[in-house]
Amino acid sequence: MSGSLVIQTSFLGDVILTTPLIAELAKHGPVDVLVTPGGAAALANNPHIRTVIPYDKRGTYGSALGLWQTIKEIRSRRPYEAAYLAQGSFRSGLIAMMTGAKERIGFASSTGRVSYTKQIPYRPERHHAERLWWLAMSDCADPPSRDQIRPRLYPSDEERRRVDMLLRQSGGNDEPFVALAPGSAWGTKRWPYYPSLAKRLAEDFRIAVIGSEADSAIAAQIIDVLPPGCVINGVGLPLLASAELIGRAQAIVTNDSAPQHLASAMGTPTLTIFGPTVPAFGFGPIAERHAVAGHESLSCRPCHRHGPRSCPLGHWRCMRELTPEYISTLLTEVLNPPVPV
Repeated sequence: MSGSLVIQTSFLGDVILTTPLIAELAKHGPVDVLVTPGGAAALANNPHIRTVIPYDKRGTYGSALGLWQTIKEIRSRRPYEAAYLAQGSFRSGLIAMMTGAKERIGFASSTGRVSYTKQIPYRPERHHAERLWWLAMSDCADPPSRDQIRPRLYPSDEERRRVDMLLRQSGGNDEPFVALAPGSAWGTKRWPYYPSLAKRLAEDFRIAVIGSEADSAIAAQIIDVLPPGCVINGVGLPLLASAELIGRAQAIVTNDSAPQHLASAMGTPTLTIFGPTVPAFGFGPIAERHAVAGHESLSCRPCHRHGPRSCPLGHWRCMRELTPEYISTLLTEVLNPPVPV
């Protein structure tokens, strides 16, 4: 069977949000996915994927020769009936065209659309997981259910054992905890008051700190203010082990960054703090229980699609004026939803 090729070489969160599209395509045949090495880690163990094809666009793809070698590798695997452009750059469109895929399907707004055989409207009012899901659907399809557009990740038995061990070493598997994810690749998207929030929450919960090795310094600021035995240090865990740890939390507080998408995939109640960005861009949390925090009265917000390196106006009020008290109140609502009458 020739199957389909999904091309997704964007940020980690985008890769996670592509899993509903992959699951939909898998209903009709095998699916291969071309993805960055970081994205490949997120897609490990996914039962809907035949082959994950790692793609280092910053290294291997830095030259025309490297690009051609990778295309030859893809062509040697098998012909594809269709390629789905979940990432819409001109280079991704060129890759899809040169693989020989009969159909190349992507968004009409993409820079690579000149190479597409079918262009799908990009609907900004929809969540991005749903936008991507529609790439596989006809115009007359019914709107998706929540379950159809919920992303999913698949931690392995080894990753579950690793989290079991971490929890045992941190005080026990059965004690409830709240996860905090203070990091972001974009500096202006990092809410500055996680240590203060952690001290408030530590009265009732243990605290799991989530992040990559790059977040170690930020995480240390949280860990340093908490009493011994209260902290579960999840910084530096492999990606799917982080997802497993998040999946066991009572809730997570996170910036507008990848951990909120990990939480959506694991069904963890989520509070996302938005500063320069807004959930209306289509990248907010979609766990069944979730809330968002943002400074709604600022006319300068949103100021950037992803989050600038520094505040264009120099005040960073979108984050500085979101107090720990406010975030704590919202988290209480996420943890204790009203009972339906």
